[in-house]
Amino acid sequence: MALLKRSGPKAKPERDPEGRMPLMEHLRELRNRLLVAFAAVAVGLIIGWIVSGPMWELLKDPYCSTPQSHDLNGKCSLTYNGIFSSFFITLKISLMVGLVAASPVWLYQIWAFVTPALYRAEKRYTLTFLALAIPLFALGAALSYFIMDTALGFLLSFSLDDTVATISIDEYLDYVLIMLLIFGVSFELPLLLVFLNIIGVLSHATVAKHRRLVIFLMFVFGAVVTPGGDPVTMMALAAPMIVLFAAAELFMYLREKRRPQSEFAGLSDDEASPLTEDDTPLDEDQDRAEDSGTTR
Repeated sequence: MALLKRSGPKAKPERDPEGRMPLMEHLRELRNRLLVAFAAVAVGLIIGWIVSGPMWELLKDPYCSTPQSHDLNGKCSLTYNGIFSSFFITLKISLMVGLVAASPVWLYQIWAFVTPALYRAEKRYTLTFLALAIPLFALGAALSYFIMDTALGFLLSFSLDDTVATISIDEYLDYVLIMLLIFGVSFELPLLLVFLNIIGVLSHATVAKHRRLVIFLMFVFGAVVTPGGDPVTMMALAAPMIVLFAAAELFMYLREKRRPQSEFAGLSDDEASPLTEDDTPLDEDQDRAEDSGTTR
């Protein structure tokens, strides 16, 4: 009889609506989502390997637009060292394409892992944030690509007389990848401010109070994180970030203005909230409630 009782199907535990689960369940979910993300990147890597030739022509175009790229032999030339360098260069280009092509999948996996910790009202913004995050990243990457030739021309213009720049493909690809990532991720920062405002961590008053400091830090950020540190790249990164920051601040202002004010909104953290207008002690209220129950 005991064997018969054990052989029955085990009931599947219901999922907590608030997303709470044991630690092992969290680790299993993280493992599954990482596997899905890696599988998507692997598929993108294969696609990137197939289109690596045309993609390389596209990536080297900013460098070939500079006059210094033709100094070596009259043609646009980049160098590489080692027998296996060409293989790893193709692999790096394919990985770059794979990460970009699979970005909707791994971004969704990251968000889906974090979402259960949010409240129901905050989960409504999931699709909106994903729909905005990908175009903003692509917009930042596209901007970096279009200003890259100007930035490279500025940096290479400091070369000494009677010298020729022999730039390796690895070095150039690292520069391109850093530029694409920095611009793409930087365009996500205003979206992060909006998200913090929605979940109640950051208010519009706090942002408005430190507006000048934030704008100054954006210029500092543009000067520090860009590979060359040239003023062209710094301005190209800081100016759109300021515009996006202004749009995010406007959204926070309109959202808080439309939100109904709480009756406790004017109270400080140390001020007692008005629970009732009746000055009757709580003990008398309790005795009165018991007397009315006895009467019934």
